[in-house]
Amino acid sequence: MSSPQASPAASVRADVWLWAARFFKTRSLAKQAIDGGKVQLNDASCKPAKAVSVGDRLRIGRGEERLEVEVLGLSEQRGPAPQAQALYRESEASLAAREAAKAQRKLVGAMAPPMRPDKHARRELRRLKDSM
Repeated sequence: MSSPQASPAASVRADVWLWAARFFKTRSLAKQAIDGGKVQLNDASCKPAKAVSVGDRLRIGRGEERLEVEVLGLSEQRGPAPQAQALYRESEASLAAREAAKAQRKLVGAMAPPMRPDKHARRELRRLKDSM
C-alpha cells in the first residue's frame, strides 16, 4: 500500500490536491474557490481540472488569508494533517505576511468598542442617568 505522498501519477487535479492538502474542507469548496479566482497556479488563472505537478507554485486566498505555497508532493486522498502538511511548503514571505496580518487583526480587535449593553446593563445605565 503506497503513502499518499508517493502518487504514481505525475500530476493531480488542482481541486483534488487542494482538498487533499487540507486547504479546503471539501472538494466542492476547493472548486468554488478556483472558479471564483481565489487560486492561481504558477501566476496564471486556474481551472479545477488543471494538472498540479511537483514544483508548481500556488497562490491561495481563503477569507483574509493569502498563502503562497510550493507543491512538494501529490495526493488524491485526504489523509491526516501531518501528511497533508508534507505535500507543500509555504514561502517565507507568505508566512511573514500572514503573521503581520494576524497581529494587525489582534490590534484592531483590542481597540474595538465594547459590545452593545444587554438588558441588565441598559437598566443600570437608565437608573444611573435618572439619579443624576
